[in-house]
Amino acid sequence: MPSLTDSQRSNARLGLWLFAVYLLLYLGFVFLSAFAPAAMEQPVLAGLNLAIVYGFGLIIGAFLMAVLYGVLCKSEPSEDLSHGDRAKGGQA
Repeated sequence: MPSLTDSQRSNARLGLWLFAVYLLLYLGFVFLSAFAPAAMEQPVLAGLNLAIVYGFGLIIGAFLMAVLYGVLCKSEPSEDLSHGDRAKGGQA
């Protein structure tokens, strides 16, 4: 089994942190739905109830976290670039 590089470990750690943040937000939604359903029925924004606003917030939050992960991830140097002309289809 190949060992992970530093950037792969860093990317994995970032992904786990973002997952943990999203998990906490989602658990908040689930616990509110289960233990405070009346609160989820209250209008909070433009006549929409908390359940709808929170649900859309989770979807938008997941998208923003995916973008953040893509921006913050450290990339590995491509193997193709290290082989010079062969990557462009030339003969070795």
